[in-house]
Amino acid sequence: MTGSSVRGILFDLDGVIYLGDQPIDGAVEALEWVRTQQIPHLFVTNTTSRPRTDLCRKLAAMGIAVDADRIISPPVAAVHWLHTHSDGPVALFIPEATKAEFHSLTQWQEDSDERVASVVVGDLGDDWDFARLNRAFQLLMQQPAPSLVALGMTRYWRTPKGLQLDAGPFVAALHYATGIEPVVTGKPAVAFFHSGAEALGIKPAQLLMIGDDIRGDIGGAQQAGLQTLLVQTGKFRPADLQGEIQADAVLASIAELPGWWQQHGDA
Repeated sequence: MTGSSVRGILFDLDGVIYLGDQPIDGAVEALEWVRTQQIPHLFVTNTTSRPRTDLCRKLAAMGIAVDADRIISPPVAAVHWLHTHSDGPVALFIPEATKAEFHSLTQWQEDSDERVASVVVGDLGDDWDFARLNRAFQLLMQQPAPSLVALGMTRYWRTPKGLQLDAGPFVAALHYATGIEPVVTGKPAVAFFHSGAEALGIKPAQLLMIGDDIRGDIGGAQQAGLQTLLVQTGKFRPADLQGEIQADAVLASIAELPGWWQQHGDA
């Protein structure tokens, strides 16, 4: 990277800014430095278990003030796509709290035999079971086939209790069973990263994605033409440094960002 090649930042949240309900050491101070330096930035997340307002409250409890419109999330992108491409009820396989983001759409009721236009799949965590996954499969097998909308294809994430499956494996199962190609509205979809660039008014090549997921964050951002920085927190594993995907830079944690930026950012 050259000194003038980076003009703005997209921050992943979980694993970069916080882990569970605790901020990563030095994250609050690093973000305050970014604000003081007036570096354009947004937060991007594949979290589908809660709406953006909940994420704002969670960040506020850590001493990080963020407005909801500063967070780009898969549900927001999905609603935009559904309004444009889907005509009819939408079956939501997402947490109850997240359904608030879809209030402008007609939502399919579970006791209804009505055909759905789209099936939306997010991170249901422990609420996934065979019956629920099979119900999504049955809806997708209707004719004409509904759209399968994935709120991201992240494979797993790290919780205080260890690694946990995210939405990606369940979307992959439905794709395998039905043959329907999912429309992905979260990371690692190229359009998701480009939406961040457009919101900031910065060319993708001058935008830095900071994440802990070598595939969803780093690989996806590189496909979209962004520069990338991998932090060794969250779901990072040492093997990530040996794979085909290589970040442009690697830091131990977000706490090291100010020092790194002073050497590589747009001074």
